[in-house]
Amino acid sequence: MNFAEIQSRIVLIRGGGDLASGVALRLHRAGFMVLIAELAEPMVVRRKASFAQAVFDGRCTVEEVNGRLVDSVESALQVMKAVKVAVMIDPTAAACLKLPLFALVDGRMTKKAPDLGMDAASIVVGLGPGFSARENCHAVVETNRGPFLGRVYWQGSAETDSGIPETVRGFTVERVLYAPQAGILTAVAEIGDILEPGALIAKVDGAAVTAKFKGVLRGLVHSGLYVNNRIKIGDLDPRCDVRLCTLASDKALAIGGGVLEALLLANKRNMSP
Repeated sequence: MNFAEIQSRIVLIRGGGDLASGVALRLHRAGFMVLIAELAEPMVVRRKASFAQAVFDGRCTVEEVNGRLVDSVESALQVMKAVKVAVMIDPTAAACLKLPLFALVDGRMTKKAPDLGMDAASIVVGLGPGFSARENCHAVVETNRGPFLGRVYWQGSAETDSGIPETVRGFTVERVLYAPQAGILTAVAEIGDILEPGALIAKVDGAAVTAKFKGVLRGLVHSGLYVNNRIKIGDLDPRCDVRLCTLASDKALAIGGGVLEALLLANKRNMSP
């Protein structure tokens, strides 16, 4: 594969959390070259299923797809040539946008209008609330669970965020771990641990975060990060299936399928380079 062929298939994904990583998996497996732009300290919960983990470890693997942290677009090209996902600390995406991109996907899930619009790339796809097709992106992919999950909107906006976590074996909001106060998070348990009710999971400046029911710790924000009061910091799963800690969720893969559809159909809508 020559340099020109690689350039024609580079997709920049803003954000490397679990939903954006599901998109990265779908696109990578379909033959696209994937570059992820991340924060210096990403507040990612499902770290074992997220390419953002490369920011902390220098490398990571999500479902047998390798990710590597890079410090320049030149290094990113080398990593993508080696059929890996490149991850770069680039919060504004300014450096990444210097590359001739096939498309840009905003997967940060900020749930507000993006800071980059339709002129950021030839094809711009937004995930979930905050995006409006034909206004600040070319296509929107639905992120709310239900009959519209993963659908592509070429006009209009995604559904408003429900704010209600998915029900798993009767548990909803109980599954989500929130910071009891602002401060530095210190992990006690590890992702993949099966915890009994009352087990200590983490501390935030001394304030305890405990398990409300028996479950596997599916996700936890990286130890040592500063967290705001009441921010989501973890995920407890009552199914106690350790495999789910490292697998992309059905939701993430459905959204990834929607993004892949949008990129393939963009050719017919005269939006491709």
